[in-house]
Amino acid sequence: MTLDASRGAQQEAPPELVQLLTPEGERVEHPDYDVDLTPEEVRSLYRDLVLVRRIDLEAVALQRQGELGIWASLLGQEAAQIGSGRALTDSDMAFPTYREHGVAWCRDVDPVKLLGLFRGVNHGGWDPQEHNFHLYTIVIGSQTLHAVGYAMGIQRDDASAATIVYFGDGATSQGDVNESFIWASVFNAPIVFFCQNNQWAISEPLEKQTRIPLYRRASGFGFPGIRVDGNDVFACLAVTRKALEAARTGQGPTLIEAFTYRMGAHTTTDDPTRYRVASELEAWKLKDPIERVKAYLFKNELADQEFFDSVDEEAAQLGADLRRRCLALPDPQPLDIFEHVYREPHALIDQERAQFAGYLEGFEK
Repeated sequence: MTLDASRGAQQEAPPELVQLLTPEGERVEHPDYDVDLTPEEVRSLYRDLVLVRRIDLEAVALQRQGELGIWASLLGQEAAQIGSGRALTDSDMAFPTYREHGVAWCRDVDPVKLLGLFRGVNHGGWDPQEHNFHLYTIVIGSQTLHAVGYAMGIQRDDASAATIVYFGDGATSQGDVNESFIWASVFNAPIVFFCQNNQWAISEPLEKQTRIPLYRRASGFGFPGIRVDGNDVFACLAVTRKALEAARTGQGPTLIEAFTYRMGAHTTTDDPTRYRVASELEAWKLKDPIERVKAYLFKNELADQEFFDSVDEEAAQLGADLRRRCLALPDPQPLDIFEHVYREPHALIDQERAQFAGYLEGFEK
């Protein structure tokens, strides 16, 4: 077999995928991962998924109406975020990109504070220490180094906690991400690398990032990797719980590749119809993370129509409240941009502030 043929055979071999709930809502077993959920816990996960999707849809609508400058949708990735987010303990620290609205929900971050960032009226709006949820990171992959540094601090404090860091498939091509893998490995840092592989880095498909499944990269750095069905909230919860527990107990890092799909645009400035076919999107609609939990609840008689209606009503109220509070956010004063650049007074900042103030005074009141 030629080298190219060998590579082709490797690519065609189906990778291991941890799945506990099929797209049809059937519960399946896995020898290494399981999760024992009460009916109330399953209903709570379903509620999380629905409410987070409603937040996302409202934000997209607000941006289309000119109320947000931009928005990065999580549509289709709710299970990866809710499953992993609900696996965190209060002492664990999460480092997001700019799309982890579901994890923010799990960390009790008020969603209107997310909107304030994309509206341009705050610098993030929440206290990372209060929520153990770091500020959004726009620079692709840089948060992985921040997260490893934090994890090494946990290690030196001898604390019983772990760090989780989120990034996309495109970020795996960044030097920062690969450097963070090296540091985490050689220092045995208590961290979980959570890659949401939504298969499109803006307009670049996954095959432009790797020749092998992403989770296999971990072995080259000396720690385990696992691929999980990113549209299966049960599996994402089980896999992340186990990886976090391994990190807390001194077993080092784990790379989780949540195999999912970005149903919407990369951001609201993107047009995905220019680079992907409609049939691909339609195929993934059949794997919807919300519908499979709903099917599971129905089939096992764990919820009735009244429950689903009540969740839909709560989602509608959440959307209306979010819109009202977003539109009521006050615009900051122009000179506020110079605040909090440095902790102490800074001569250059003072000079720039004075120059900008003079520029503003040149306009008619």
